[in-house]
Amino acid sequence: SRMQVCLMLLWTTHSVQPNTPQAAQVQVFPPVNFTLTVSALAQVLLHWEPNPAQDQKNDTIRYDVKILSPVPEEYDTRKTHSVRTVALHDGFSARVRTLLLHNDLQMRSEWVQENLPPLPGAPETSITNLSCVTHLTVSGTVSLQCSWLPGPGAPQDTEYFLFYRYKNHTEECPHYAKDKWARNSGCSFPGTHIDPQEADDLVIHINGSSKRAAIKPFQQLFNPNAIEKVNVPRNITVSLEENHLLATWEKPISLFQEECFEYEFYLENLKSGKKQILKLSSNKFRLRIDVTSRYSIQIRANHHTWCMRGLWSDWSEVIYVGQNKLDNSVAWILAVLCVSLICKINRVWSKLFPPIPTPSNKFPDPFPVDYE
Repeated sequence: SRMQVCLMLLWTTHSVQPNTPQAAQVQVFPPVNFTLTVSALAQVLLHWEPNPAQDQKNDTIRYDVKILSPVPEEYDTRKTHSVRTVALHDGFSARVRTLLLHNDLQMRSEWVQENLPPLPGAPETSITNLSCVTHLTVSGTVSLQCSWLPGPGAPQDTEYFLFYRYKNHTEECPHYAKDKWARNSGCSFPGTHIDPQEADDLVIHINGSSKRAAIKPFQQLFNPNAIEKVNVPRNITVSLEENHLLATWEKPISLFQEECFEYEFYLENLKSGKKQILKLSSNKFRLRIDVTSRYSIQIRANHHTWCMRGLWSDWSEVIYVGQNKLDNSVAWILAVLCVSLICKINRVWSKLFPPIPTPSNKFPDPFPVDYE
């Protein structure tokens, strides 16, 4: 057994040694002229060049890229450039190195790093609580609405301005909403260049101006489908069949298929006051109900999680069905009470207004008539 161990150690040493001097003779140099360039709102271009001292020959060269901030990311590429969409208001930092595949052995160079400084502006002057919602209109375009709060360190004369970028299109807000100090606090785009069938990031950029301080810009990325407020379900019909409630409806106006929707069915028994919300995955519903009660019904919709969940739609208009009816026992009791009440009323009436008696005739008829 000792002999076998020694032979295995000798074989391993022999197999590793030939590659060691070859690897030692090959040098891997880092890329040169690494630059970061802001090419659009919240978009940075990373560019570098191969090191001229690098002897490529038959070796395979790739580049290892690591994004340090604001969102850590690591990937490798054969290209000498890369584009990343990311919020840049707090700066950007990245590094790159050469990867060399030589005789099935991968070797790495030293890192080369570059940084973009944060966007200029006084602290706490950027907007806060940014919220945006997209909506697919009947005409097939996508509208956009955003709202925000002023930064806690922003002077009272601060005015904010919103821009959105989708792919290569950039546009400033055409319609602003004002707060009580007449500052821009919201924005609405009746129509945008957002494609509801694509999954590209939506970039929101808000900068500002003030006579008292430099206002720091703010950027945020959104997935348009994730912030879409779903439309209300259409053509809702509700009917009664014996002691069952039947409801059907059509999916909201959307490019998503029917399988992508789920629904909430709000049902209130107006007689008992009982309320319930039922979650449904289809556009048909059948429920056993109390036929002596009247009900109010509303429906709303959202995307399933596997179809990029959005925001719940508004509730549909209220639909009423059924009619409140009294139970037989209650009706019988009320009937008895009504009869009793009528009898009592008649007795009281007779006591208050007794009948006038007919006077008797005390005088004889001076002209009697004899009838046979």
